[in-house]
Order: sequence, then structure tokens, then C-alpha cells
Amino acid sequence: MLDILEKEYIGTKIGLSSAEAAKRLRENGSNALAAKKKNGAVRIFFSQFKDIMVLILLVSTAISVFLGELYDAVTIILIVLINSILGFIQEYRTEKTLEELEKMAAPSARVWRDGELTRIPAEELVIGDVIELEAGDRVPADCVILSSSGLMAEESVLTGESAAVPKRAGNPHEELTSAPDLPTAVYAGTVITKGSARCIVRATGKGTQIGRISDMLSEIDDEPTPLQKQLGELGRVVAIICMAVCVIVFAAGVLRGEPVFDMLMTGITIAIAAIPEGLPAAVTIALALAVRRMLRQNALVHKLHAVETLGCASVICTDKTGTVTENKMTVTRLFCGEESYEVLGTGYRISGEIRRNGEHINPIAAPALHETLVAAAVCNDARISSPVKISSRNRGSVSAAERSAEWSVSGDPTEIALLIAAAKGGITENATDRARYGEIPFDSESRCMTVFAKAPSGRKVAYIKGAPDVLLSRCTYYKGDDGVRPMTNAVRRRLIEENERMTSEALRVLALASKELQGGSDEQAEYGLTFLGLAGMIDPPRKEAKRAVRLCRSAHIRTVMITGDHINTAVAVAKRAGIFRGGDIALSGAELSAMSDEELAERTENCSVFARVSPADKLRIVRAFRKRGHIVAMTGDGVNDAPAIKEAGIGVSMGITGTDVTKQAADVILLDDNFATLVSAVRQGRAIYSNIRKFVRYLLSCNIGEVITMFLGIIMGLPIVLLPTQVLLVNLLTDGLPAVALGVEPPDEDIMSRKPRRRDESFFSGGLLPKIIFRGILIGLSTLGCFVFAMRSGIGLNAARTCALFTLVTSQLLHVFECKSETRSIFGVPYLNNIKLILSVAISAAIILAAIYLPPLQLIFSTVPLSSEQLLSSFGFAAAIPVAAAIVNPFLRKRD
Repeated sequence: MLDILEKEYIGTKIGLSSAEAAKRLRENGSNALAAKKKNGAVRIFFSQFKDIMVLILLVSTAISVFLGELYDAVTIILIVLINSILGFIQEYRTEKTLEELEKMAAPSARVWRDGELTRIPAEELVIGDVIELEAGDRVPADCVILSSSGLMAEESVLTGESAAVPKRAGNPHEELTSAPDLPTAVYAGTVITKGSARCIVRATGKGTQIGRISDMLSEIDDEPTPLQKQLGELGRVVAIICMAVCVIVFAAGVLRGEPVFDMLMTGITIAIAAIPEGLPAAVTIALALAVRRMLRQNALVHKLHAVETLGCASVICTDKTGTVTENKMTVTRLFCGEESYEVLGTGYRISGEIRRNGEHINPIAAPALHETLVAAAVCNDARISSPVKISSRNRGSVSAAERSAEWSVSGDPTEIALLIAAAKGGITENATDRARYGEIPFDSESRCMTVFAKAPSGRKVAYIKGAPDVLLSRCTYYKGDDGVRPMTNAVRRRLIEENERMTSEALRVLALASKELQGGSDEQAEYGLTFLGLAGMIDPPRKEAKRAVRLCRSAHIRTVMITGDHINTAVAVAKRAGIFRGGDIALSGAELSAMSDEELAERTENCSVFARVSPADKLRIVRAFRKRGHIVAMTGDGVNDAPAIKEAGIGVSMGITGTDVTKQAADVILLDDNFATLVSAVRQGRAIYSNIRKFVRYLLSCNIGEVITMFLGIIMGLPIVLLPTQVLLVNLLTDGLPAVALGVEPPDEDIMSRKPRRRDESFFSGGLLPKIIFRGILIGLSTLGCFVFAMRSGIGLNAARTCALFTLVTSQLLHVFECKSETRSIFGVPYLNNIKLILSVAISAAIILAAIYLPPLQLIFSTVPLSSEQLLSSFGFAAAIPVAAAIVNPFLRKRD
């Protein structure tokens, strides 16, 4: 192919012929991302009904209809539909991710065909086409630049860095590298922000950088979250128990001589009692409420189960720009004349001051500093404006209200930083007293920008800013506080040392110079300059990000920075944010490429910064952490981040700077692009998992109590302790509101000092299963004891069943308060921190009393009114359980 390229862009005719282009289009395919076979909406919806717990609930629905309990059947169906709809939305969003990638392609392109410039659909571009690009165009394919004029491209979708990068013409035979960082190439999906260029297409469709990302995305399958796996295992266990109980009870009753049909109904009723049908609803509602809480904290959750997965993240891989940092380039150091100055304040407020040797300095008293700030304000195309209305009489001055307010900005981040620094020294656009009348724009070869300005006196001055090494070589003078002096070798070495010191601290350094134009001539304005000063700037870490990193450390969560920036800059920012500490290492993309997957997994254990990485590198990093057993939360904003975000256990996209592709691939979107928001979401994730354990403990204990009551009653030869309608009433009262209310328990105070749970950790770890079984047995024995006691007192079968019903419901309502904590007894838990739980228990208690004392409900549930003595006696059997648990639990904890 390369031997043909020369003929395609050199000669009397530019570009390909229509015939040759058509031939290549047939051979290589269209300039479009590979289409993925998509599941239809109907197929996705019905795939949600494969879960074992859902199948159990559907069987329960059929049984409820058979028993005539239509209300219960409708409730279960609603639970199943809600869960299925939420699962459908989650999977449907995933299908949309690759569709969003396709939108990144440019809709059309200006291409040379048959020697003429024409516009064609971008998908018809082929390798070898010569295209024209200008400011505002989206690049339609990966190209090498043949010629350019002031070309700048914004490549954040691929690199993650928002600053536009200069581009220049290169060798058309040059090979495109695997990383999108060639200064002589432009890439599909990126945007031309300045200048124009003629380029030759070198890669199309899936051969482009964005096409490779598309392939990586299509190869990554969605995995169930740890909680989904655990609930699936729980569902299978419950299914086996239900079938076993149903068979045993049916067989025992028939052998004892009970009617076959009655025992079939009893066995089915006990099976229903064993199914925690409230569990899916409680999980769904708890997760949904957590999503609402997180939204109020600027975290938008795409996928419901992602809330819980956040809680078990052991590694957070975070982007640098805008997430850990403010994404507001800020001048922090100035060197003017022979003095060094510290510039305080961050962001787009001008309340910071300029200090020398720790003391505030007025630029008027330091002529070199003052002239440097004037140059920064004049040699500048950015704009800043005060949010405070300025009256005509104080125009040119800055009020206290303006200093404390966030200013509106537009333009290049570096130039904005210079304007803000000048404003902190009292030099605003209105206060420079210089009127611009011309400029020489920045060029990637000259590496500087020149502006011509006229003072009120008529004096003409050229102000230049650019790379320090370039400007120093052109300066023959320098300005000190006592005037202009010749540039000596000693002063030049001092300035070079200061520049190196700033760059070693990861500051981006610009030099500023000026030249008074003799006779008003603008010729040779960029030579024979007077050096004014150096400006060192950096995108500073967010204050809240520093606190969040400390909180992660106390929560045993590793924070790792992954960025496309230079490794020195990345390490410097990571140190300031508290991410990079003693003993840590930093790795570059080039070093990663030389490692095997096994070596990389080994090195991740003490690496906290990855710099200059490609999309494939990010994917390898996430997989390396996963290989070490970590659950990874991965943040990002560009298309280059999408594969790693989808591969991670929890994918997090930026809401402000994030692309549509990244947002669709992510589980969570940070609406404020703030690392601290992510850590707050982790706290919510841990809290929701803790709450899920609480209501699973509650539901299973209660269901075991019901099964024990019915099963032992039959084995002991007693009459059926509870009728089917009474068992369904118990489930209605205890599996509903109280369980849901447990899901909104506030986080425990020590929630962020615990270690994240392991991926393979059992849901019942920490001795939860013995607690559930022990408490369920106590509930069953106390209910059975109450029934036997009532029968022996001679009050009749219906009254004994009513007493047992009241004891069973009351013991479960008391147990809900025990489930507030896994370490405290019912006498040590806080009661008033969850008013919803108190209200739900009060409502359930009122309903059970209504079922006992209201005649219409007595008829439905086969109950009889109880005397005060009978009611107190039944309550005593229920209240004995928490007392017994409070005595025994300390011994169980000591054994564990």
C-alpha cells in the first residue's frame, strides 16, 4: 500500500480516482465500526425470568391462586415484574453502548476525488484518500498530516487530557502507533479546534484507534455482581429446602392418617412460608432508595446492583484531570527579575495573593513582577469576566465581592491561568492600559505567541510568551526591579536552573518577554527580547479529594491514579493528593508494554501511578488487579476509558466531561466529576450491603421460625398449628414493611473503617448463619410452646391458633429491632435513628390486633378475640426470645 501512497498525493492530481476508491471500499469495507449482533427488546425482557428465585416466586403465585389468595398472588407478580423491568433496563443500556460509539464517527468528509474537492459520507472513506480538515471538524478516520496551518486537535476522547495539542505535517509513510500520541497524525472521533490541514487516510473503520476500542468493548461480557451471585446461591438453597419440607410434611401427615388433600395444602403452605418472597422486593426497594440518596450527593446510578458493588471495592482506579484535580490550571509560582514569588489560591477566584518570602507583595512595588503580569494579561486570547456587576466609577479596580466570587472563563486553560494570576496582582484586562493591534499566533514550530500592543502614550510594545528554552535563546536583556539589564551567562544559568526546579515539581512553565518596537516597526519583534519572568502552573488537587483519599486509606481501599499525562506530572499530583506515598512506584505505558500479564499483576501491589497509558493498557491494569482478587472501581471520561470501565467491577464515568460512550458503559456517573463523590458513594454501597444482610437475617430467621412451628407440630402429632390463610397473613405482616424499613437503616459509624469484603466472601460470613438458624429455632419453639400451653389450658383450638399467631407475629416484630445490629442485643441498639422502622412495626402490630378483634377479619383468618390474660401470655412467649438471645449471643461471639 505504501508504494501507492506517493502517487496519490504527489503529482498533477490529488487523491484517488472514484474507480480506485470504489475498489478499495469493496476490498476493505466501509469506514464504520463493526456492527454487533443485538438482542431484541422482547428477548432481553424474557431473559430476566431465568433466575431461580423468580421461578420460585412464579410457582408461589400459581399456588396462591390455587388456594384462592389472589391478593398474595398479585403482590408476588408485581415483585417479579418490578425486578424484571429493572433488569431489562440495565441490559438494554448495555446494548446501547456500542451504538453510541458509532455516533462518534463524522457524518461526512471533504475529500479529493478525481482531482476535485467533494463532500462524501464519512463511511465511504478508504485508505489513501486525501481529505481537508478545518476548525470545528470531527476527524473521520486516522490520518497522517500532509500539510497544516496552526493546527490544534482536542483528543480527550482518546487520551483523557482536555487540552488541545498542536499538530504538524509529517511523513506520509510514517506508521501509526498503537497509542494516539503522534504529533503528525489526527485520529477518528477527535475534533479540530484550530487551524486547517490536508491529510491522507491511513486507517478506517475497526482499524482506527476508536475501532480498536469498539472491539475491546464487544469482547467484554457483563458479569453478575457479588450480591447477585450470592442471592442466586441463596435462591437455589431455598428451592431445595422448600421441596424437601413439602415432601417430608406431606409424607409425615399421610403416614399419621391425615387426609391426603389437607396434607398437600399444608405442605404447600409450609413451602410458601419457607420462601422469602419479600426478599426480592426488599432488595429492590433498598437499592432504589440508595440510588435516590446517592443522586442527592451527585452520583447517578445506571445499574441498580452497582450500588452494592461499590461497597466491596478494594481498589479505586481514578483519572487525574478533573477527578482528583480541579481541572482548573492555576499559576502557583512566578520568577521575575531575580526574585521568586508564591501565588496563593486555586480555581477561578482571584482572592489569592502574591507573596515574596512569605509576605504579601504589591506588584506596583515590584516593577519586574508588574510588567510580567501585564504581559500575561495582554499576550492572551482567553477571557475572564467578573460575575459581579461593575459600576463605571470603579471600572479597572477589583472589589472584595469580585475577589471572593468564581469568575466566568473561556479559552485555553493555560491562558486562563495567566489571566487569573494577573488579576490576583490587580492587573485585569481593563487595567493593563495596553490596546492590542495585532498578533503572531502560536505555532508548533516557533513554540511562542506574540501580541502587539500600544500604550496610551503611543509607545508600541511586543509581548511574547512561549517555551522557556525558546525565549531565553532570543533574549538579550532581562528586567529587574531596578530596570532593564543585559542578559549575562550567569543570569541565563539562574533562569535555566529555576525553570528546571519548577519542572521537577511537575509545574508547566511558560516564559514571558517583551520588546519595545523602535520607530513603530513590527519586524524582528520576536528577537532581541527583554526577559520578564517565568510562570509555573499546575492543575491542583481538590481539597475534598485529599480528604477522600485519606478516608479510602482508613477504609482499607487502595487509590491508584491512571492518566495519559506525563509520569512526572502524574506523580507530583498524586503526592499532593496523598495517593503516592513512600515505597510506592509509578509505571509508564512503555514499561507496561514490556511486561507480561503475570509481571503486571505482581507489580500492581505497590504501584499507585500509571502514566502515559493507552486504552489497552488501562484494560490490562484493571484485569491485573482483578487477577489479584480485587474488586475494582474504575473512573474515566473519554472513549479510551470505556473498555476498562466496562471490565471493572464498578465502572464510573464523569458527568461533566464524560463522553456518551463512557456514560453508557459505566455503572455510576459522577455529576460533579469529583473523586470525593465517588468515595461517598462507596460509603453508601457499604451501608446498603450491611442493610441487605440485616433484612436477609430477619426474613430467613422469621421463615425458619414459621417452618419449625408447622413442621414440629406435625411431627409431634399436634393439630395443624396455623392455617394456610394465617401463614399468609404472617408473611404479609412481617415480610413486607419491616423488612423494607431495615433497608433504609443509616450507616453504622464505623462503616468506613472496616475492610472491604472479598469477592469470594460468603454472604453469611461473620457467623450470620448460626444467628439466623438459632433465632429461627427460638421463634418456632416459642410459637409452638404458646400453642401447646394454650391447648392444655383448654381454651379451644381456634383460640390456641390465635395465641400462636399473635406470638409468631410479635416475636418477628421484636426480632426486627435485633437485626439493626450484628453485635448488639435488642437492649443496646438505637431505636430512634430509623423512624420508618418504628412506623412499619406499629402498622403491622395494628393489623394483627385488627385481625384478632375485628369480626370481618376474624372470619377471613379464622381467629377469635383473646382475653387480656391470653394476650399477655402470648406476648410473654414472644418477649422471652430476645431475652434468651441476649444471654446466649455473647457466648456465641466469644466462641467465634
